Amino acid sequence: MTKKRMLYGFLTFLVIYLCYLAYIFILSPKTNLQSIYLIPKDAVFIIESDKPVESWAKVSESEVWQHLQQNNYFANLTENIQKVDTVFNDNHRLFEFFDDRSLFISIHMISKRDYGIFYVLDLKRIAKLNLLKTYINTLLNDNFTMSKRTYHGQEILEIYDRKSKETIYLAFIKNQLVASYTHTLVEASIDQYQEPILGRDLNFLEINSKIGYEDLFRLYLQYDFLDEYYHRFSTEPNEWVDRVSENLLFSGFHMNLDENNTITADGFTNISADNHNYLAALQRSGKAERGVPQIATDRTALYVSYGFDSFKEFYANFEGIKKQNPEQFENYTQGLQKVEKFLKIDVQENFVSWIGDEIALVQIQSKIETRKNEMALVLKTNDLEEAKRNLDFVLKQIKKKTPVKFKAITYKEHQINFLSIKGFFKLLLGNRFKSFDKPYFTQIGAYVVFSNNPNTLKGMIEDYLAGNTLSAVPEYQSFNTKFKKESSLFAYSNVPLLFDNLKSIADGEMRIDMQKNKDFIVCFQQVGFQLTPEDELFESRLVVNFSKVDPTPTKIEISKPKIQKDTETAISDSVFDLKPIYPDDLTANEFVKNYSNGNIRFEVELKDGLKHGRYREFYKNGAERMTGKFRKDKQVGTWRYYDSEGNQLLKKKF
Repeated sequence: MTKKRMLYGFLTFLVIYLCYLAYIFILSPKTNLQSIYLIPKDAVFIIESDKPVESWAKVSESEVWQHLQQNNYFANLTENIQKVDTVFNDNHRLFEFFDDRSLFISIHMISKRDYGIFYVLDLKRIAKLNLLKTYINTLLNDNFTMSKRTYHGQEILEIYDRKSKETIYLAFIKNQLVASYTHTLVEASIDQYQEPILGRDLNFLEINSKIGYEDLFRLYLQYDFLDEYYHRFSTEPNEWVDRVSENLLFSGFHMNLDENNTITADGFTNISADNHNYLAALQRSGKAERGVPQIATDRTALYVSYGFDSFKEFYANFEGIKKQNPEQFENYTQGLQKVEKFLKIDVQENFVSWIGDEIALVQIQSKIETRKNEMALVLKTNDLEEAKRNLDFVLKQIKKKTPVKFKAITYKEHQINFLSIKGFFKLLLGNRFKSFDKPYFTQIGAYVVFSNNPNTLKGMIEDYLAGNTLSAVPEYQSFNTKFKKESSLFAYSNVPLLFDNLKSIADGEMRIDMQKNKDFIVCFQQVGFQLTPEDELFESRLVVNFSKVDPTPTKIEISKPKIQKDTETAISDSVFDLKPIYPDDLTANEFVKNYSNGNIRFEVELKDGLKHGRYREFYKNGAERMTGKFRKDKQVGTWRYYDSEGNQLLKKKF
């Protein structure tokens, strides 16, 4: 009888428990809370995955991740993620049960120099089982201690690791488990539960609704806090980062990593209603096929292309949006009118009319000076003859109205001119182009190319004639196929070249740090980003090409004048074979090159940027080595070569 009672009692308890489970999982009302409501409002990056264990396994086992983990800085950056990975591995079966539940990981700045990582796991209905909190104790061994406290009515579990001396903070909020190694983030999450901000931001929700649930995971960027994140790595202001932070709101991508270790992200981006003149004009002006790589040198480190149905349409949209800010528009029109009145030109007729469907900024690795970054502004023409006629007219007006006396020079059958209109491109195209102040320009193919440095133009002409263009580089050709042919904005970087450019202008401490981490930067050989208009948004694509093979290009040889060593032996006519010079100022009357001790190495008179007049070369001690004359860049007359005592050793007539 007793056994029957025990059996009936057990069965009764089992039935009650099963009914309880049925109620919990089937009959109870669905009051689930969305994960995004619990993410603190100042998230810079948010990662979302519906299959967190499966996705993490693919990422952590990839060649990209394994390579980066060898870098101390990156390993420190991902330390908190690695801790969670350890928990995943130690309790794999448990987390397999959670693998159909969404996981959010967000990154927040918690001070000027430090960041915190925050996690949200959707437990769905199993969160209603009170036993779940108790189960956490089974994950802990003697190395951990757990305590509890209450914040705004919510219980926070504090799990202290005796070995690492660190504490992870957990809280169960309805169906969500939130966690972080930073207690303020868990507290901020509880505050968000009471009054969600990010989860109700219409701009974020607009992007969130457009991102598909596919591939490894989804990545969101909140640009409002991007500048704060950047300053974690550098205290120096960065104009590009500031501009992006001001003009963009959110980007959302679904991410994929293929078998070739290429990272691809597809998604959407929206723009700010307050600071969006340029992007809004681009969004309304269509798109165009990229053509600048046909004339851009293969030494291109960074290429930023703006495309539209026509520049005339873009310019009209640009002006129309500026009118929404009367004060800004008045300053803009007054500036243009001042230029037009002084030079008696018409900006619409003499510039806007001939610009085609693409303008681009190109940063180039210099082959002349290692510590200089060369920049070029490239404008596609819709009619090359019209462009030439209008630019010739503008140059004529400049000569009439200003004291500038610059005669065009011809270099390899390409004419180089000087556009002496201070701040013109800043007025015409905006702050992005303010650095092109009184530039030189030439025509290459169907494009007009401007640069502050005439040697940039000479180098581009040389490479174009030799067929050494960006479009001829096989790696670029292959990479370019990963993007749509037409876009509104396209940015491409050859990372090894860009690395060398940035390193060349960095200070000593930064150069050492860059060199130390070089293999973990240039392993991402090519990076591309594309924006294409889609309704009121920009369809976005980001592609990163990874390779562990050392991609550092062959060092470019710097052209230098041929200077003989301080010896008078083995003298021949070859001492008179001088290499080209590269004056930065084509209006200068003289070009001088010095030794490291400050003494003059050689000096030559110039006319319109060409060697024209007397040439003198010296030994390090100041004694004269060689003399002669140039006429229109060619050696003429009698040239003489001396020893260090002043005795003539050789002469030659040209």
